[in-house]
Amino acid sequence: MTDAPDAALLGAAEIRDLAGRLGIRPTKQWGQNFVVDGNTVRRIVRVSGVGEDDVVVEVGPGLGSLTLALLPVVRRVVAVEVDPVLAGALPDTVATHAPALADRLEVVPADALAVSTLPGPAPTALVANLPYNVSVPVVLRMLEHFPELRSVLVMVQLEVAERLAAGPGSRTYGVPSVKAAWYADVRLAGQVPRSVFWPVPNVDSGLVALTRREPPATPASREEVFRVVDAAFAQRRKTLRAALAGWAGSPAAAEEALVTAGVDPRTRGEQLDVAAFARIAAARGAS
Repeated sequence: MTDAPDAALLGAAEIRDLAGRLGIRPTKQWGQNFVVDGNTVRRIVRVSGVGEDDVVVEVGPGLGSLTLALLPVVRRVVAVEVDPVLAGALPDTVATHAPALADRLEVVPADALAVSTLPGPAPTALVANLPYNVSVPVVLRMLEHFPELRSVLVMVQLEVAERLAAGPGSRTYGVPSVKAAWYADVRLAGQVPRSVFWPVPNVDSGLVALTRREPPATPASREEVFRVVDAAFAQRRKTLRAALAGWAGSPAAAEEALVTAGVDPRTRGEQLDVAAFARIAAARGAS
């Protein structure tokens, strides 16, 4: 493994040529923005910390820029691609640019939001340039369905990266922040300039890293906790006594659960961490 040959990475001209030959025009529907800079994909692999024992799931490999950077470094890459043309072309691209590494790749032609199993050994890491329009659901689904996934490093819209990594009290703190924190410690891992993409997006991008840890100790299920989170942020300007009234059955029942959980009923959801939401869910279940 340690002596694996490097792959020949795709440059901007090669990516445009490959897209042209495949008849690919990047679509907004699937949020396609292809990375055309080799230094950027090397940086993603480096920051992800993956190594020779890792089985990496890559969602949205596109034309293969990041795939080719991952293959020399890891044990195996399972690439989940919704675009049938791109899914069909990826093995040929790898065979051309990294023939000695082709056996490390498996392509799964599927929508990542519908995937609950993957072929072969369980993935240990998710590393991807995620389509902007599905980035949060993909990260949460992968963490839910693949418990062996220990780390995540994804490139997403900068605003989404900031939201995922936000802490209580931040203006960007919300449902994605709390749900990601259920599974992992989350941090911003850098920014990425628009110029490394084709086509150039009209938003900035960021890297966000997640390191899995145990969820808060609670008798409540993840689904129960997430229902509290959704209710709290559906009316985020309201106090939790008011925002959770529908969830609890009445404002008085919400107040009772909050007091039992040690939370001031006048608090707003944006002030609580995931452990506090877990206590509220457990308090309601115990009443």
